[in-house]
This record gives sequence, structure tokens and C-alpha cells, in this order.
Amino acid sequence: MWSLRGKRIMVTGGAGFLGSHVVERLEERGAEVFVPRSRDYDLVSGEAVRRCYRDGRPAMVIHLAARVGGIGANRENPGRFFYENLMMGVQLIEEGRRHGLEKFVAVGTVCAYPKFAPVPFREDELWNGYPEETNAPYGLAKKMLLVQTQAYRQQYGFNGIYLLPVNLYGPRDNFDPASSHVIPALIRKCCEAVWRGENEIEVWGTGRASREFLYVDDCAEAIALAAERFDGPEPVNLGSGREITINELVMLVADATGFRGRIQWDTSKPDGQPRRMLDVSRARELFGFTASTDFRLGLRKTVDWYRAVHD
Repeated sequence: MWSLRGKRIMVTGGAGFLGSHVVERLEERGAEVFVPRSRDYDLVSGEAVRRCYRDGRPAMVIHLAARVGGIGANRENPGRFFYENLMMGVQLIEEGRRHGLEKFVAVGTVCAYPKFAPVPFREDELWNGYPEETNAPYGLAKKMLLVQTQAYRQQYGFNGIYLLPVNLYGPRDNFDPASSHVIPALIRKCCEAVWRGENEIEVWGTGRASREFLYVDDCAEAIALAAERFDGPEPVNLGSGREITINELVMLVADATGFRGRIQWDTSKPDGQPRRMLDVSRARELFGFTASTDFRLGLRKTVDWYRAVHD
């Protein structure tokens, strides 16, 4: 088991949604955290990655930086999402090996799973099919980091671990309609409809697809626990183990925001992956993580944060 106290840890994406919560968890444990900002280090560039290691001098890297978005953003930017995510991860791992890094924590994505993986998704199913088409380039780019950490462990003894979080939500999320995921997008739509006195919102798809959501504080705790306690080669799911349809989700968001109007489903738009829920037993067994935040409470906290910032 690692003690994070006094460790110099570099968190890429540490100023972002998940990253800011992870930094808080690490600092609570006494770690010294270095966050490379994108304006100073373009991690798609090999030279910037090398400079990042020289400046940061980390013993551990937690790689959270990603080019990411919802279904619309993935459909519009498949090439960019593939290239930038792949290059960031591949170069950070290679330069980490050269740097003599003690540990690398690669954070992947549930989008790496096959489109029709049996539910709940077990880590052993990760290679049994092609991902859902709208986010396959992003998911595959992230999945290559699992291949790389395992190959580097085999050849170089590199201690890289790979975590697979499910869809996240919570305070500080991205609420930009051009790139946000489903929960922040719905919260923004409902809140703006309430503020404007509108009685209808439009939602993509049929509502029949299902998703699992993990509160961001829970995910940050899971990553900190894995950094402390887990050193194995196998991928590990991070989730809540609870599934909800998009239709049910819309009703809960409408209730949490006070929206009482009509839901107009745009069925010409894609649902994305039909179902998404993880088997979370491996995280519990290997490093003692179990999600603790009730979904309705987490949703309420997210709505309250959005209103406090945007009212």
C-alpha cells in the first residue's frame, strides 16, 4: 500500500471537473500536487510532455486530461477526439517510463466497452466487440492506454494501472450545450426553461436507453484509493452499480429543477449505447471502493451548484 503523504503527484486535467475533486482528495491525504495547465503545456506535443515532467518532477502521474464531450461533440470531432486523446496518453506513459516514474494511473472511459456488452459490463468483456459508433474513436483511443500500461509492465516493469469510470455528474461539471454530457445538459435546459417561463424542452433520442451515473466525489475517492492500494495489471470499473433509463433521468432532473412542462423527444437523434451499467465488484475487492452518494441527493447538489453559479 502506498502512502500519498509527501508524494509529488502530477494530475493532468487537475483543473477540470473530475480533476479538481481528485486534487482535493490527494491534498487531504498530504500529497504535494502539481497540475499542468493546458495554456502552459499542450500534452498532445511530445516536447510539452517532456517539459511537464522536468518541471513537475512527479513520483506518480494521475492522467485525467481528455478531449471529451457528449454524443453531438463525438459525432462532430471523431478524428480530433481520437488523435488528441491517444497522443496525450501514449506520450505521458512513454515519458513517464523514461522519467523513472513510480506509478502511473490511467483513467479510461466506459465508452471503451463493446456496444452490446452483456449488462452489467464486466472488465473481462472489454475486448468482445466494437464500441458504440458515435463515441468509438474516443473510447478506442483511451483503451489503447490499457494496452500500453500492460505492455510496459511486461517489458519494463512499469507500474501502470487502468481505471474505467462510468458517466460522472456533480458540481463543477461542464454545462456548455455544445460539449456537455446528458445530466448537465438536462439541468441547464430545465433551469433555463424555468427562468424563461417556457413550458417545453427538447431531449435527444427515445428515452429508452439506460445509463449508470457516479457522483464526482465518489469517483475522486475511488481514484485516490486505487492510487494508494492497487498495483495490478487488470482494468477496474468505477461505478455505482445502479442503472436508470434516460426517460427516468429526465423526470428526476425536471423534478429537481422545478420544471413542470412538456418533454419533446427528438427521435431523429441517436440514443447512443443501448444500455450502460458496470459490474463494480472488482473495485470493492481490490481496493475497497463502494459508491456512497444517493443519486437523488447528488442530483440535488448538482442543481444547487448550477443555480448558485448561474442565477
